[in-house]
Amino acid sequence: MTPLVLVHGFMGGSAQWDGQHRAFANGREVIAVDLPGFGKHAHLPPSNSIEGFADWVIADLRAKGVAQYHLLGHSMGGMIAQEIARKDSARTERLVLYATGASGVLPGRFETIAQSKARAIADGARATARRIAATWFLDGKTAPGYEACAQIAEQASLDAIQAGLDAMEAWSGATTLKKIGAETLIIWGDRDRTYAWEQTERLWRDIPLTHLAVVPGCAHAVHLEKEDFFNALLAGFIEAGS
Repeated sequence: MTPLVLVHGFMGGSAQWDGQHRAFANGREVIAVDLPGFGKHAHLPPSNSIEGFADWVIADLRAKGVAQYHLLGHSMGGMIAQEIARKDSARTERLVLYATGASGVLPGRFETIAQSKARAIADGARATARRIAATWFLDGKTAPGYEACAQIAEQASLDAIQAGLDAMEAWSGATTLKKIGAETLIIWGDRDRTYAWEQTERLWRDIPLTHLAVVPGCAHAVHLEKEDFFNALLAGFIEAGS
């Protein structure tokens, strides 16, 4: 059975996918990566480009002997997943782009990339991690999943935070969306503070073979805010391609 590869977003980590490991525990292998500079790989030097992160994931999958895979990318990880789907198209079977977009500048974000960079320097890595993690949830710091996400985010150093922001700011995949050949599911929470609808709509309209799921009453962390619903969407799409 084709494994499912999960790529976390900015200041994320593999530990945020426990619910998806549980959902697929009865058969499908789930491979949740930790990008260099983040999560369990916080000790590794981060890339400062989306393409560099994509190359790292592809090399990691090769080292693990993964021949074919379904791929999900969340947020910054969705940008990385777009690059992987183009670079490694023969091995990417189905693609899920979740709470992400085709422009790393992030128009409509809760604050600009430049503001995030400046505030990270002024406030420090830990305060930045906790502040930004709160924006991922509709209920902010009172959301049940907030504390666990904040603790994962806190593992990122100031250098990794700045490198991730640099990588996003310098990247755009808008002109190459039509080159994505994998059948793709777009998932977006209708109250996402990071990616505006215009980003989601462009993915949906420009990638040749897409399906769209808009989840009501969720922000940027649908897989934690409405775990069962998210898992049902994901499983239905992945199983349809098996």
